[in-house]
Amino acid sequence: MDVDQVLLEVVGEGEVASYIPALARVPADKFGIAVQTVEGDSFRAGDAEERFSIQSISKVFSLMLAMRIVTDSLWDRVGREPSGNAFNSLVQLEFERGIPRNPFINAGAIVVIDALISVLNEAKICFLEYARGLSGNESINFNDEVARSESETGYINFALANFLKAHDNIDNDLDVVLDTYFHHCSLDMSCVDLARAFLPLANNGFSTILGDAVLTRQQSRQVNSLMLTWGLYDAVGRFAYRVGLPAKSGVGGGIIAIVPNEMTIAVWGPGLDKTGNSAMGTRALEMFAQMTQRSIF
Repeated sequence: MDVDQVLLEVVGEGEVASYIPALARVPADKFGIAVQTVEGDSFRAGDAEERFSIQSISKVFSLMLAMRIVTDSLWDRVGREPSGNAFNSLVQLEFERGIPRNPFINAGAIVVIDALISVLNEAKICFLEYARGLSGNESINFNDEVARSESETGYINFALANFLKAHDNIDNDLDVVLDTYFHHCSLDMSCVDLARAFLPLANNGFSTILGDAVLTRQQSRQVNSLMLTWGLYDAVGRFAYRVGLPAKSGVGGGIIAIVPNEMTIAVWGPGLDKTGNSAMGTRALEMFAQMTQRSIF
């Protein structure tokens, strides 16, 4: 599998996420790609081993953990529909009276975090250990500078959390919920880490790293369906058209994509397009899908 060819043909473009000061300093010309197969083969190129802030990709880990320990009661508090609005929209949340459309928009992710805090002691640490276990890398950690930067500039997230609380969709202390949320988003991982950690979603819920199922087959399918329908914010339709794989992005420039029953592909390019997705990463995944003829369609 020639991932080096993808690396050579991707041209740097896009702008880094300047609204989060700690991310604004990341060089926009960085790029890495890593592929991990369910059979145990791995391929990597470029800056695939350099860690970066995974941001909203972390929402998938939170959801996976909640689906196992909170179970179906989670869906009484958050929907499973595409949004069509910005990932931090207050308007939609007001219109729908405090029930977020899905767990990948910011309001939905905050509700998922609140649900985890209600059932876990030290939810922040449990989440970190969960990500470490999935990736097989015990050195993965939060980036405290990024978490602090997000807290200092996260005015819309504070507004979302207060609105959720006003509609009785937050049970715990808002400061605790938001501190946990900001730390989740600050998690530093590499493309190699992400490709390994997301293997259960390519393998019917079974983690070859842990040697155990972390999701049921049905839950794995459900998470993939949510990634397909809202994993790349309001660009999800264009991404499905260009790439045709379930995926989740973050404003740190990472994207993780799933080829069911076969492999995971993680890319990182900090330069973002107008929808907040990695411009280089999207192009690289489009090339990869074309070269390998991999698509769910």
